[in-house]
Amino acid sequence: MAIYAIGDVQGCYSALRRLLDKCAFDPSRDRLWLVGDLVNRGPHSLAVLRFVKGLGTRAITVLGNHDLHLLVVAAGYAKPHHGDTIDAVLRAPDRDELLHWLRHRKMMHAGNGHAMVHAGLLPQWSIKKALGLAQEVEAALQDDGHDEFLRHMYGNKPARWRDSLRGFDRLRVITNTLTRIRLCTAEGRLEFAHKGNPVDMPDGFMPWYAVPKRRSRTTPVIFGHWASLGLYTGANVFAIDTGCIWGRALTALRLSDRALFQHAYSGRPSQA
Repeated sequence: MAIYAIGDVQGCYSALRRLLDKCAFDPSRDRLWLVGDLVNRGPHSLAVLRFVKGLGTRAITVLGNHDLHLLVVAAGYAKPHHGDTIDAVLRAPDRDELLHWLRHRKMMHAGNGHAMVHAGLLPQWSIKKALGLAQEVEAALQDDGHDEFLRHMYGNKPARWRDSLRGFDRLRVITNTLTRIRLCTAEGRLEFAHKGNPVDMPDGFMPWYAVPKRRSRTTPVIFGHWASLGLYTGANVFAIDTGCIWGRALTALRLSDRALFQHAYSGRPSQA
């Protein structure tokens, strides 16, 4: 059995299927890990959701910021952004089934000697602690009252984690970290404005994985989200969002031997 971790798909269904062909993915024996952002900006978000959902337990998906955005828009607490391509999902006859399935995905996964998250971790969080915090958000999303969490999810504050945080402030910091972090300070203060590669960063901020002595450093962490960073395999992390939706490539990492597979996207790059 091989496990393949797949970067941000973002509705690039054709690229996903062709990448899996290059991997010789066999759903009868192999498994997929997807780093989140299954949907949005690409042309076929609906097809991606249906395909991954259809894989059942053969695919493990963590939620990304675009996946959560879809849930918030579907709940009526935000309007689609310019460049969003989620309308087909919202109008689909199986919309409710797909959204229910998406809402029950993980925020973080660990197994086979690796951890997977969409964006990253705060330096003071061990893998064990991060998994426990991720489960708090998962519980909120899966609860019958999940609409209330979605209504309060957006926002950049608090910008720093404290164990004493409670309620929606606590859930918001956890969610922002797992699905949006790129930079932070050594003390774990979050910054969301910088979306480029790790140059010209604000004073005192650094990539989350570069913080000295971060508590998750002994476990290989697979993540996506940061397309401008591109493929990065240092500091015991594997960044595999290689910007398929921006006209570059979709990447797969085989966990057993760290082999990389890529399919160059031949469609039109997103302008959003």
